[in-house]
Amino acid sequence: MKSHSEAFDELIRLYLEEHRKKYPAIPDSYRAIPKFEDKTSNGLTRCVITFLRLSGWQAERINSQGRVIDNRRTVTDIIGNQRIIGNIQRIPTSGTRGTADISATIRGRSVKIEVKCAATGDRQREAQKHYQREVEAAGGIYAIATSFTQFFGWYQSNFGEVV
Repeated sequence: MKSHSEAFDELIRLYLEEHRKKYPAIPDSYRAIPKFEDKTSNGLTRCVITFLRLSGWQAERINSQGRVIDNRRTVTDIIGNQRIIGNIQRIPTSGTRGTADISATIRGRSVKIEVKCAATGDRQREAQKHYQREVEAAGGIYAIATSFTQFFGWYQSNFGEVV
Protein backbone atom coordinates (compact mmCIF):
# COMPACT_ATOMS: atom_id res chain seq x y z
CA MET A 1 0.00 0.00 0.00
CA LYS A 2 1.26 3.49 -0.82
CA SER A 3 2.11 5.85 2.00
CA HIS A 4 -0.08 8.84 2.79
CA SER A 5 2.25 11.28 1.07
CA GLU A 6 2.65 9.13 -2.07
CA ALA A 7 -1.10 8.90 -2.65
CA PHE A 8 -1.64 12.63 -2.11
CA ASP A 9 1.51 13.48 -4.11
CA GLU A 10 0.02 11.56 -7.06
CA LEU A 11 -3.30 13.41 -6.70
CA ILE A 12 -1.51 16.77 -6.64
CA ARG A 13 0.68 15.75 -9.61
CA LEU A 14 -2.43 14.89 -11.65
CA TYR A 15 -4.10 18.15 -10.61
CA LEU A 16 -1.07 20.27 -11.59
CA GLU A 17 -0.68 18.40 -14.89
CA GLU A 18 -4.30 19.17 -15.78
CA HIS A 19 -3.93 22.78 -14.62
CA ARG A 20 -0.83 23.24 -16.83
CA LYS A 21 -2.80 21.96 -19.85
CA LYS A 22 -5.73 24.30 -19.15
CA TYR A 23 -3.64 27.37 -18.30
CA PRO A 24 -0.26 27.07 -20.06
CA ALA A 25 0.59 30.78 -19.68
CA ILE A 26 0.65 30.65 -15.87
CA PRO A 27 4.15 30.02 -14.49
CA ASP A 28 4.44 27.13 -12.01
CA SER A 29 5.51 29.52 -9.25
CA TYR A 30 2.04 31.14 -9.41
CA ARG A 31 0.00 27.94 -9.40
CA ALA A 32 -2.05 27.39 -6.26
CA ILE A 33 -2.00 23.81 -5.00
CA PRO A 34 -5.36 22.86 -3.51
CA LYS A 35 -5.52 21.35 -0.05
CA PHE A 36 -6.74 17.78 -0.36
CA GLU A 37 -7.72 16.08 2.91
CA ASP A 38 -9.49 12.87 3.82
CA LYS A 39 -10.34 13.51 7.48
CA THR A 40 -14.04 14.07 6.66
CA SER A 41 -16.45 12.21 4.39
CA ASN A 42 -16.81 15.27 2.13
CA GLY A 43 -13.03 15.68 1.88
CA LEU A 44 -12.50 12.00 1.09
CA THR A 45 -15.30 12.04 -1.51
CA ARG A 46 -13.71 15.10 -3.15
CA CYS A 47 -10.29 13.38 -3.26
CA VAL A 48 -11.69 10.20 -4.85
CA ILE A 49 -13.80 11.99 -7.47
CA THR A 50 -11.00 14.41 -8.36
CA PHE A 51 -8.50 11.56 -8.68
CA LEU A 52 -10.80 9.47 -10.91
CA ARG A 53 -11.70 12.40 -13.18
CA LEU A 54 -8.07 13.49 -13.51
CA SER A 55 -7.16 9.89 -14.37
CA GLY A 56 -9.55 10.08 -17.33
CA TRP A 57 -12.54 8.23 -15.89
CA GLN A 58 -16.13 9.28 -15.24
CA ALA A 59 -17.08 9.81 -11.60
CA GLU A 60 -19.94 11.59 -9.86
CA ARG A 61 -21.30 12.05 -6.38
CA ILE A 62 -24.70 10.48 -5.71
CA ASN A 63 -27.00 12.46 -3.40
CA SER A 64 -29.25 10.06 -1.51
CA GLN A 65 -30.34 12.19 1.43
CA GLY A 66 -33.79 13.24 0.28
CA ARG A 67 -34.82 16.84 0.79
CA VAL A 68 -36.09 19.23 3.42
CA ILE A 69 -39.22 21.37 3.08
CA ASP A 70 -39.26 24.33 5.45
CA ASN A 71 -42.87 25.34 6.20
CA ARG A 72 -41.88 27.80 8.94
CA ARG A 73 -42.64 31.49 8.87
CA THR A 74 -42.19 34.36 11.24
CA VAL A 75 -45.34 36.12 12.47
CA THR A 76 -45.83 39.15 14.67
CA ASP A 77 -48.67 39.17 17.19
CA ILE A 78 -50.73 42.28 18.10
CA ILE A 79 -48.33 43.21 20.90
CA GLY A 80 -45.35 43.17 18.51
CA ASN A 81 -43.70 39.90 19.62
CA GLN A 82 -42.32 37.76 16.85
CA ARG A 83 -42.63 33.97 16.79
CA ILE A 84 -41.86 31.23 14.33
CA ILE A 85 -44.75 28.98 13.43
CA GLY A 86 -44.89 25.94 11.15
CA ASN A 87 -42.50 22.99 10.86
CA ILE A 88 -39.71 21.40 8.90
CA GLN A 89 -40.68 18.37 6.87
CA ARG A 90 -38.18 15.77 5.64
CA ILE A 91 -39.01 13.97 2.40
CA PRO A 92 -37.14 10.66 1.96
CA THR A 93 -35.12 10.07 -1.18
CA SER A 94 -36.76 8.57 -4.23
CA GLY A 95 -33.49 6.80 -5.06
CA THR A 96 -32.37 3.30 -4.16
CA ARG A 97 -31.88 2.73 -0.43
CA GLY A 98 -28.25 2.11 0.46
CA THR A 99 -26.88 3.49 -2.81
CA ALA A 100 -23.15 4.20 -2.90
CA ASP A 101 -21.76 7.74 -2.48
CA ILE A 102 -19.84 7.71 -5.78
CA SER A 103 -20.77 6.17 -9.11
CA ALA A 104 -17.92 5.79 -11.61
CA THR A 105 -17.00 4.12 -14.86
CA ILE A 106 -13.41 2.90 -14.97
CA ARG A 107 -12.14 1.10 -18.08
CA GLY A 108 -15.73 0.42 -19.11
CA ARG A 109 -16.65 -1.16 -15.77
CA SER A 110 -19.38 0.11 -13.46
CA VAL A 111 -17.80 0.98 -10.11
CA LYS A 112 -19.72 2.03 -7.00
CA ILE A 113 -17.71 3.52 -4.13
CA GLU A 114 -19.05 3.88 -0.60
CA VAL A 115 -17.23 6.50 1.49
CA LYS A 116 -16.77 5.48 5.12
CA CYS A 117 -14.31 7.88 6.68
CA ALA A 118 -12.08 6.04 9.15
CA ALA A 119 -11.55 9.25 11.14
CA THR A 120 -15.27 9.44 12.01
CA GLY A 121 -15.77 5.70 12.64
CA ASP A 122 -18.52 5.42 10.03
CA ARG A 123 -19.82 1.87 9.35
CA GLN A 124 -21.70 0.26 6.45
CA ARG A 125 -25.44 -0.05 7.13
CA GLU A 126 -27.53 -3.13 6.27
CA ALA A 127 -29.19 -1.38 3.29
CA GLN A 128 -25.72 -0.56 1.94
CA LYS A 129 -24.61 -4.19 2.32
CA HIS A 130 -27.70 -5.26 0.38
CA TYR A 131 -26.89 -2.70 -2.35
CA GLN A 132 -23.30 -4.02 -2.49
CA ARG A 133 -24.56 -7.57 -3.05
CA GLU A 134 -26.85 -6.36 -5.87
CA VAL A 135 -24.02 -4.47 -7.61
CA GLU A 136 -21.61 -7.40 -7.39
CA ALA A 137 -24.26 -9.91 -8.52
CA ALA A 138 -24.83 -7.78 -11.62
CA GLY A 139 -21.10 -7.83 -12.46
CA GLY A 140 -20.26 -4.37 -11.13
CA ILE A 141 -17.43 -3.48 -8.78
CA TYR A 142 -18.14 -2.19 -5.27
CA ALA A 143 -15.50 -0.62 -3.07
CA ILE A 144 -15.44 0.99 0.34
CA ALA A 145 -13.07 3.95 0.71
CA THR A 146 -11.97 4.60 4.30
CA SER A 147 -9.08 6.95 3.44
CA PHE A 148 -7.57 8.29 0.25
CA THR A 149 -4.42 6.22 0.78
CA GLN A 150 -6.51 3.04 1.16
CA PHE A 151 -8.57 3.92 -1.94
CA PHE A 152 -5.42 4.69 -3.95
CA GLY A 153 -3.97 1.29 -3.03
CA TRP A 154 -7.25 -0.42 -3.97
CA TYR A 155 -7.29 1.44 -7.31
CA GLN A 156 -3.73 0.38 -8.13
CA SER A 157 -4.33 -3.26 -7.24
CA ASN A 158 -7.52 -3.39 -9.37
CA PHE A 159 -6.68 -1.12 -12.30
CA GLY A 160 -2.89 -0.84 -12.31
CA GLU A 161 -0.55 2.09 -11.95
CA VAL A 162 -1.66 5.63 -12.78
CA VAL A 163 -0.14 6.98 -16.00
